[in-house]
Amino acid sequence: MDDKAPLTEGVYYILLALYEPRHGYGIMQYVSELSKGRVHLGPGAVYGAIKSLLKRNWIAPLQGEGRKKEYVITEEGKRAVEAEIARLSELYHNGLLITGGGNKQ
Repeated sequence: MDDKAPLTEGVYYILLALYEPRHGYGIMQYVSELSKGRVHLGPGAVYGAIKSLLKRNWIAPLQGEGRKKEYVITEEGKRAVEAEIARLSELYHNGLLITGGGNKQ
């Protein structure tokens, strides 16, 4: 994952999910709920992304005594989400500009 590259949809949703502490299964459930069932992340995708996001310091594990390891987004991760929102906003606005704002003519 390049720091300047667009985020995949899965990584974007995982980072959003981790604005509150969650474990892997909780991430999968939250993403499905947030996307109204459109995005389904399997365990392999979630745990692979977690490993990568930990290396980038975009998320951090919470220290706790529970059986399930929980993670939370870091300030670096929040900056990555903000950059992605700005990128997506530009795409959206440019699309509206070119297509006439979605108005049929």
